[in-house]
Amino acid sequence: MTSWAERSHEEKSLLNPAFCAFLLWNAARGYAREETGRLSFEESFLILPMVLHRETREGLPHTIRTSLAVWLDENPLVRGRVESRARQLVSFTKEALTFGGIHGLIHFEESGLHADIAWTGIVNRKVNESSDEVKDCAKRAGFIGRWFAQTGGAATVLALLGVRP
Repeated sequence: MTSWAERSHEEKSLLNPAFCAFLLWNAARGYAREETGRLSFEESFLILPMVLHRETREGLPHTIRTSLAVWLDENPLVRGRVESRARQLVSFTKEALTFGGIHGLIHFEESGLHADIAWTGIVNRKVNESSDEVKDCAKRAGFIGRWFAQTGGAATVLALLGVRP
């Protein structure tokens, strides 16, 4: 991982640990809305590759009623791209998980990631002050969390996307 001082302006803006942890918080919160379980640690590594890539984010369905399997069948190039980006973003996801855990935004449980709802007011206030793109990223991260909860276990999600832990 490149030291913070040596990172490009774009990397500092888009891939900073606070923003990425915020996206993981939204995904974990979305997952919990649909399922009593938690967003798995493995699934958390798929959030950034799907949300930060504009084309993938904007191509996501508008409802969780569209299954992940059907969407992937309709968008065959996504599978390879998500898998490739997931590998490239592993260190940033780990950094975001660490940042979120240290600051109490997310908690790690045996069953997966738990979004601390005590942050809801602060997060909502910051989102409302943000750009439309940040709002869209937050919304889509929550959607992906909900979508993964409807898809089944982490093994199913990973298999559908062609990702191995």
